[in-house]
Amino acid sequence: MSQKVSTEPAADTVVSLSSVTKTYDLGGTVTALDDVSLTLERGSYTAVMGPSGSGKSTLLNLVGGLDTPTSGTVSVNGTDLGTLSEPARADVRGREVGFVFQTFNLMPRLTAIENVVLPLTFQGWGRDERTERARELLTAVGLADRLDHKPPELSGGQRQRVAIARALAAEPAILLADEPTGNVDTDTGAQVMELLGEVNAEGRTILLVTHERYIAEHADRIVHMRDGRIERVEELEA
Repeated sequence: MSQKVSTEPAADTVVSLSSVTKTYDLGGTVTALDDVSLTLERGSYTAVMGPSGSGKSTLLNLVGGLDTPTSGTVSVNGTDLGTLSEPARADVRGREVGFVFQTFNLMPRLTAIENVVLPLTFQGWGRDERTERARELLTAVGLADRLDHKPPELSGGQRQRVAIARALAAEPAILLADEPTGNVDTDTGAQVMELLGEVNAEGRTILLVTHERYIAEHADRIVHMRDGRIERVEELEA
């Protein structure tokens, strides 16, 4: 049976999805999300699991403002993303959402520090301010000696650390992680998850999509999805 999660607004709610449905016309109507409701409290750590086609990536894209719902509302820090123009939604993405992708999505010709600086440039930070912010973040993720290295000169784990630093650069309200350990080995994946745990312990809200149970167990709760609906929500013990 599909399960709804309370969407009652609260001061500490970072993300709220209320009765969200997303359909696509692919020569016929395909329902990617079907009447999904979910809230993420500030500082929470939520993992989303489910088989391919269950709606995990669509959920992440809607929360990140990369897409809009067919019906229902998606709000981030009190802003209803569905009411915004694409430029306004992009502005909210830049300020409120940090993305960590399986494929890192770094600019290969830019150095580590230049990759982290990039989103701050779009946000209008001053040159000295954004450079110092990038340097602090890369030092915090253990890459103080790799500031001037380009992605091809870094290991997979180091590239993912750069990606996490970049995602945190603008101090977003929520960090979205899409299979963040998918392109690294098991030991490096454990280091990436440890880093995300530290980020969450500092108060950052995290929404993570994964196929792996042992990765999901780093979170406070697991949202299980199937056929575009929330099947159940599993609270994990600390």
